[in-house]
Amino acid sequence: MSEASQTSETATNQRIVAGKVVSNAMDKTIVVLIERRTQHPLYGKYIRRSTRLKAHDPDNTCQVGDWVEIAEGRPVSRHKAWSLRRVVEKAGEFDTAG
Repeated sequence: MSEASQTSETATNQRIVAGKVVSNAMDKTIVVLIERRTQHPLYGKYIRRSTRLKAHDPDNTCQVGDWVEIAEGRPVSRHKAWSLRRVVEKAGEFDTAG
């Protein structure tokens, strides 16, 4: 297998998830809350499960409440292996109460 085909395969296997920014207190790091709905194995009721991931934000562009898309990559630090891909929606952008 050539190097060109290896890089294209790894790029297609990159996981991309969307979530809400819950913290931006650290420098160049955001904490993103990912929520998913899973079905209970016995009772069948849908349950909300959540995961908090730290993602690399090199320009400190995100604010708390932003809806973002993050992509998995190589580890940037001990707890960071995700990076900001794009900001889908800014916090309060479509707020009519303000």
